[in-house]
Amino acid sequence: MLVAAAVCPCPPLLVPEVAAGAAPELDAARAACTDALGVLAASRPDRLIVVGPAEQSGRGPFPQGAPGSFRGFGVDLDVRLGGGERNSMEPERELPPSLAVAAWLLERTGWSDAPVEGLGVGEPLAADRCFQAGEGIAGRAGRVALLVMGDGSACRTLKAPGYLDERAAPFDAALARALGAADVTALKALDAELAYELKVSGRAPWQVLAGAAEGAGLAGALLYEDAPYGVGYLVAAWS
Repeated sequence: MLVAAAVCPCPPLLVPEVAAGAAPELDAARAACTDALGVLAASRPDRLIVVGPAEQSGRGPFPQGAPGSFRGFGVDLDVRLGGGERNSMEPERELPPSLAVAAWLLERTGWSDAPVEGLGVGEPLAADRCFQAGEGIAGRAGRVALLVMGDGSACRTLKAPGYLDERAAPFDAALARALGAADVTALKALDAELAYELKVSGRAPWQVLAGAAEGAGLAGALLYEDAPYGVGYLVAAWS
């Protein structure tokens, strides 16, 4: 069953080497992510599942040790999910950017508390399939923790990637309330079409979380909420 969850944003700019001179602008977000991962460690999970948005090539499961890279962002930096090396003869698939950021966060906090797996989910994934995936994840072990990666709307300001949309701030505010209260019902009710129009990347991962948390009785805390680049970044911890 699900015993804890952390929700973190997934911009590659969260990695200081990628952000370069702009790195201090996300120091507060990084600190909040560290606190959220501390909640996961304190829950003593048997297994940690990392869920994040992915394009077609980055979907599906990723084993512990799966490689990721920030070379596509001009930085000579490699990561592995959960650290260590893969013990497999199968060809390695590279992590999508959201899971590479998660791998960096786990390495940064020295994660060694439980085996780690990754799951990339597509933005178009229907809500009911997200819920089903979450239910399946919750049943994977006696004590399961989730690290859920995703960004809010990308339309908060004129300079945002999606330009300014007046619906963006209310969407992110409602999302912040839901994540802060561990409100599974509110997450299940997220409007997929509106999320798409607002260029939200985390809708499907958050609804996977909702499916996994159904009936778990977790309490939530919102640790960070801001839109420094016109994109909604939120950090929350459930336990």
